[in-house]
Amino acid sequence: MLPGVGVFGTGSTARVLVPLLRGEGFEVRALWGRSEEEASSLAQELGIPFHTSQSDDVLLHPDVDLVCIYISPPLTRQIAVKALGIGKNVVCEKAATAVDAFKMVTAARYYPQLLSIVGNALRFLPAFVAMRQLLAEGYVGELQVCDARVYGPSLLDQSYGWTCEELMGGGGLHTVGSTLVDLLSHLTGARAMRVHGLLRTFVRQNGAIRGIRRITSDDFCFFQMLMGGSGSGRGTGTGSGVCCTVTLNFNMPGAFVHEVMVVGSAGRLIARGTELYGQRNGGNGEELLLGDSGGTGQEVKDVPMPHLRGLGSMVTALKDAFQAQEERRSWARGPVAMASTFEDGLYVQTVVEAVKRSSRSGEWESVEVMTQEPDPNQNLCEALQRNKN
Repeated sequence: MLPGVGVFGTGSTARVLVPLLRGEGFEVRALWGRSEEEASSLAQELGIPFHTSQSDDVLLHPDVDLVCIYISPPLTRQIAVKALGIGKNVVCEKAATAVDAFKMVTAARYYPQLLSIVGNALRFLPAFVAMRQLLAEGYVGELQVCDARVYGPSLLDQSYGWTCEELMGGGGLHTVGSTLVDLLSHLTGARAMRVHGLLRTFVRQNGAIRGIRRITSDDFCFFQMLMGGSGSGRGTGTGSGVCCTVTLNFNMPGAFVHEVMVVGSAGRLIARGTELYGQRNGGNGEELLLGDSGGTGQEVKDVPMPHLRGLGSMVTALKDAFQAQEERRSWARGPVAMASTFEDGLYVQTVVEAVKRSSRSGEWESVEVMTQEPDPNQNLCEALQRNKN
């Protein structure tokens, strides 16, 4: 039985998510927006019967058993944790900080019977599903290097908001880089041990954001990861010692470029957009291994095609996880086994914060995932101690 869905958010992802959910048979029962005007406008546009700017109105809605959270990162933790506590299944975006991600992990562990996944749609993109399978089958031999590149126009909103603020989760590293960190760990079965990165903000003001306001979120990012060990029990097991590089540039209007390449001792695989190519050593050139199925329609503004195709596949997996169950809140793990867990989200956020530290220090930084929540007064105590000395 498919659950009723409550959607948090009125941005571009929410706009494409609602039709995808309906296309798979889900009923979208409620919509939350930052203001009544935003919620009312999108609800009327998409034909959603209930809208509100009060989060509890959606979480306590009797017909909502699955909550999809696509809002600004600082609000994600609060709503996700509360939703699990009320007994709702949760699909959400990444948190703003590692501390927020840890609190989400704690809630997910406390309610293991509920679905709690981070909606990184790239894991479900058929090209990456096929790439992971081919890596497991040894297509490239021993995996050595991964290289990811994403180029596109500015990620900033038309007015000043969280996308402009580094501390609120804005910027290319947090918005796009985090999905690549998660994807590369998923593909290789390994996790980053050390990282080195460089972040820059080339556009600090524009025609809509000026005066006393300054943009602090990065629009260019380059980082390296030394991978080792296993991720979370999934993957190829061949990722030990893999070197990964990621380049993000959001100062390039025009066509969106999304390219992920893995290179091994016997060949390479490369995903360009939604298509997968491969070439073995000694071959006569690249061969198309998987084309674009074109299953989710035309590209949508602000939602790149790889994310759009992946989102459609993720919604299909959610349908498969729920529809065979007798209870609306019950689900099967198999169809969504490849999804990013809240534990994966904590690891990814830890890598992101390590890259930021590296950009400030100019040094390689270790990736150490927290195992307990830090004392909220620790920074204050350290400041008082420094003043005392």
